[in-house]
Amino acid sequence: MKLGSETGSVMNHLYSRMTRGQPNPEVGMGVTFLHWTDRSPGTIVRVFQIGKDLAIEVQGDNYERTDSNGPFTECQSYAFSTNPKACKIVYRFNGGKWRSVRLNPDTGRWNYSDGAGLRIGERDAYRDPCF
Repeated sequence: MKLGSETGSVMNHLYSRMTRGQPNPEVGMGVTFLHWTDRSPGTIVRVFQIGKDLAIEVQGDNYERTDSNGPFTECQSYAFSTNPKACKIVYRFNGGKWRSVRLNPDTGRWNYSDGAGLRIGERDAYRDPCF
């Protein structure tokens, strides 16, 4: 993720680049979607190859705040649960980072798409209280 054009969060920018030493993706493993300044949880539902690149299909999770710190705080905690009805998104590991891709039905080729960055290995949620 490029800071300033794909994310407004230094933390999300750093998380998107922390791929060295990451765990090998497995079905059921947690992921974190990295948005402009927010983060949301998900789950890996499929692991496969696109050519020589590793790919995963992920699905968003349900999450609910469990703290009582009020809406305008940085100190947030969440409870997570899987959401089998959530839409599925494919990410491809290429160039040292996870990037969302979509299959073009006309050409059969995978094209990069604009989407949230991704961190695998843990579920996290955060809502920026400034927005």
